[in-house]
Amino acid sequence: MTERSPVTVLDSLNLGLRKALQADPHVILLGEDLLDPYGGAFKVTRGLSNDFPGQVLTTPISEAGITGIAGGMALRGLRPVVEIMFGDFSTLIADQVINHLAKFNAMYHGQVSVPVTIRTPMGGRRGYGPTHSQTLEKIFLGVSGLTVLAPFHLRGEDPLGEPGQLLYQTITRLDAPAFFVENKLQYLLKLLTPSELGEFKVSEYQINGTTNHPTYKLTLGTAPPSQLTLAAYGYMAHLAMTAMIRLAYEHEIFCDLLIPTQLAPFDLAPLFDSVSNTSRLLTIEEGTLPLGWGSEVLARTAEALGLGLMKARRLAAQGAVVPAAPDQEAACLPGIEDIINQSIEMV
Repeated sequence: MTERSPVTVLDSLNLGLRKALQADPHVILLGEDLLDPYGGAFKVTRGLSNDFPGQVLTTPISEAGITGIAGGMALRGLRPVVEIMFGDFSTLIADQVINHLAKFNAMYHGQVSVPVTIRTPMGGRRGYGPTHSQTLEKIFLGVSGLTVLAPFHLRGEDPLGEPGQLLYQTITRLDAPAFFVENKLQYLLKLLTPSELGEFKVSEYQINGTTNHPTYKLTLGTAPPSQLTLAAYGYMAHLAMTAMIRLAYEHEIFCDLLIPTQLAPFDLAPLFDSVSNTSRLLTIEEGTLPLGWGSEVLARTAEALGLGLMKARRLAAQGAVVPAAPDQEAACLPGIEDIINQSIEMV
């Protein structure tokens, strides 16, 4: 099959998987209902089983079993990629990830590596109800030995910034387990180059000296110095971009937006630089507020800069079951108006 230039995040992820399967016969894709013509619940794997029949394997409905088998395959020299159909079901793989995949390298003194990439869609706003709409990656953020990644819909001048390239690099080059978080609504976002960002100016910071896990900083190119630092990832970064425009034009509030693609372990130096100038930090995530990603970001920033030097807030989902009714689901999850209101109150 001829490769086409990806248009959306979904296209990009599909191409990233295709390139990994082409590049290395040790890459094996495992998951439920992956085979064509279905091609996975969100169609990220469409076309792959036809073109790589020996490398794309459909499995029984057993998330724990799939992940455990992938760990064994990795120990024998393969590079398995596991698709968990909904992020809510990642709770079923916790034992395999926390007590096995993430520990084996250290337990056996570096003599083994476990390059398993686990992909899964998170998030709500689709009316799927309480058990198919959660954002649960915070459960895995503190697991030693596990890398947690979340793509952004920017196609950088360096193609490694593209979501599919982030996935490709993770699968083929990271000799350790990774948890790759994809938001359901993010799939349909168009990939943007820096020149297509309009009024946004983008800066890119490399994490741990690599080029495949960047942190992006977005500002409005002609704006005065920023008064507030926003930190968000994945689809929430997309909503934050819309909020930034409205804050600037409707309220004359100007922001920096920091967008990491590597959530754990993470380097917050770019964020520290921004907050040291703005003295205000608002973290934004779709997961629930208590004990979340934003809490850790704020804690580390306070440790680095001092509590007296900044004003800080967290914006996240309510600590409640995600409703199925559209209006109640929207009220439960953080949105653009919430970002704007919180920013106004802070500034």
